[in-house]
Amino acid sequence: MVTYLDAATAPLRNTGQIRLYGEEGFAGMRKACDLTARCLDELVPMVKPGVTTEAIDRFVFEFGMDHGALPATLNYRGYTKSSCTSINHVVCHGIPDNKPLKEGDIVNIDVTYILDGWHGDSSRMYPVGTIKRAAERLLEVTYECLMRGIAAIKPGARTGAIGAAIQTYAEAERCSVVRDFCGHGVGQLFHDAPNILHYGTADEGVEMRPGMIFTVEPMINLGRPHVKVLSDGWTAVTRDRSLSAQYEHTIGVTDAGCEIFTLSPKKLDRPGLPA
Repeated sequence: MVTYLDAATAPLRNTGQIRLYGEEGFAGMRKACDLTARCLDELVPMVKPGVTTEAIDRFVFEFGMDHGALPATLNYRGYTKSSCTSINHVVCHGIPDNKPLKEGDIVNIDVTYILDGWHGDSSRMYPVGTIKRAAERLLEVTYECLMRGIAAIKPGARTGAIGAAIQTYAEAERCSVVRDFCGHGVGQLFHDAPNILHYGTADEGVEMRPGMIFTVEPMINLGRPHVKVLSDGWTAVTRDRSLSAQYEHTIGVTDAGCEIFTLSPKKLDRPGLPA
C-alpha cells in the first residue's frame, strides 16, 4: 500500500513512502533547478566538434563550485564525474572522457546540482555541428514525448498517465521507449519514491498529489528498446546500436497541475532544434 507523508517530518532516506513538499520545499527546488538549467544553457555554445566530454564535465564542476553547489553524481556510488554525457547509441550514464565529439554526434548531458540541500536534476540533447535528419527527428520526438508526459501530470491522475502519453506518441512515431530506466522522486534526496515509468497505461501507478516532486526523463530509441550496461558498470547502450535520446525535467505537482522547475531561462530547452 502506498503511503504519503509530510516531507518536513520525513527521515532523510528513501523509505518507499512518497514525500509531499510544502512551499519551502518548492522554493528550494526552484533555486537548485534554476542553477542546473542555467548550467545547461551555458553548455550550448560549448558543445561542438573537437570538444571533449571531459572538458564539459570540468565546466559543470566549476560552474557548480562558483555558485555554491555540489554535483550530485560526483562520488555517488563510486561514480567519479560531475555529469553524465551519453553520445549517439549510449542511452544514459555515459562517463565523460578525453575522446573529442565529432560532427554529426548527438549527446545528452545530464546535470544534478545540490544547492542548500536540494537536488536540481535535468538533462538535454545537444547536436554536435550538423546532424542527420534521422537524428534530428529522434530529438524532436523525444522532446515531444517529454512534454506530453508532463502535460498528463495533475492531482488525482495516476503516474501511469505519464508513461501512457509518452509510449503512445513514441510508438506512433515508430520509435521505442526504454524500459530499463525511469524517472524518480527527487528533492532533499537524489533518488526517492515514486518511480516514474515512461510506458504503461493511465490507470497504473500511484495517485499524483500536490506536493509531489519527481523527474520525467524518457529515453527513446530509433530502434528496439533493449539496452545493456557495459563492463564499467554505468554506461548503458542500445543493444542494436540504434540512436537513443533523452530529455529530463524536474516537476512539482500543484493544485492546478504542475510546475516545471528546470525550464531554460534562455529558452534553450531543445538546443539546435527549431523553436
